[in-house]
Amino acid sequence: MKKKVNRKKQKADNLEEIKNLLEKLSNANGISGHEKEIRTILKEELKSYVDQINTDKLGNLIATKNGKGPSVMIAAHMDEIGFMVKYIDDNGFIYFAKSGGWFDQTLLNQRVIIHSKEKHITGVVGSKPPHIMKAEEMKKIIEIGEMYIDIGAKDKKDAEKIGIQVGDTITLDRKFKSLANNIVTGKAFDNRAGLVMLVEAARILSKSKVNAKIHFVGTVQEEVGLKGARTSAYSLNPDVAIATDVNIPGDHPGVEKKHSSIEMGKGPSITVSDAEGVGIVVAESVLDWMKGTAQKAKIPYQLSVTEGGMTDAAIINMTKHGIPSGGICVATRYIHSPVEVLDLKDLEECAKLIAECVKSAYKYF
Repeated sequence: MKKKVNRKKQKADNLEEIKNLLEKLSNANGISGHEKEIRTILKEELKSYVDQINTDKLGNLIATKNGKGPSVMIAAHMDEIGFMVKYIDDNGFIYFAKSGGWFDQTLLNQRVIIHSKEKHITGVVGSKPPHIMKAEEMKKIIEIGEMYIDIGAKDKKDAEKIGIQVGDTITLDRKFKSLANNIVTGKAFDNRAGLVMLVEAARILSKSKVNAKIHFVGTVQEEVGLKGARTSAYSLNPDVAIATDVNIPGDHPGVEKKHSSIEMGKGPSITVSDAEGVGIVVAESVLDWMKGTAQKAKIPYQLSVTEGGMTDAAIINMTKHGIPSGGICVATRYIHSPVEVLDLKDLEECAKLIAECVKSAYKYF
């Protein structure tokens, strides 16, 4: 007798696996140009789904599943925004520079991890206490140049003895947590969420016969200029590409629907245009492919036109003679903060849509 499959339990188990992977990636650390820890995790997660994996000279991880038909590149950047040590003063306080797009107001009084060559060192971001500020000072945003990191060092020599040196990378000391209703929060969902989509899509595609050659690419240095996407796309020269990333929803206080029409919990966000067209204006052929695939597979989706920010798709699109490219993103609240928030079900649907698009690519490209 054939054993009855418990679909509800199977779906819950899959969501739990997605959650566990996002937690692992979110809690890991890797600012732009220092993605080694993330690359190691990604390689381990992808190795059973592909035929070969290599790392190029810039640090992009390229995992390829061979096949006949069009070549499809799925890109997700591995880096997160963070900081670098730029100066240690005589009293042992550490001044730092941004790596990526921070809003200074989110940084004050955060706990951080300084990644020295030998160990991880905990510190706190401090500034002038409000108790001794003048009234007009208290009305102003404290900028990063007025902040410093306190590791408890006695002086500069002590800080250096502890292991701090100029150029050390710094990430926020935040851990992944669950909220209600399959909603989760953590740091660096931009773009560890995209990596989860990529891995989950690879898992789905490993169970199907696909008329395509698939390149799963973990790109480097997206947050500081889309650099890894440029070089990897140039070497691979795929027939079509999908960039996975996060997108700002207009479903919470402070953001109006006129700023963003997408919502958390309403499925994948398909990019139509970003950065007011300075980033990418997605070709109609790509939009037809993504929308048509979503409709046929009965996957709910949203269309996104944004004013600020761009993804790897923008630079892949302009590589060589031009590579048809689009974006599939997950609605994520509080992007570029220590407490980003998303819906795991959206993440699961994004991965499904990516997989379905790869399966149907031969009909379009």
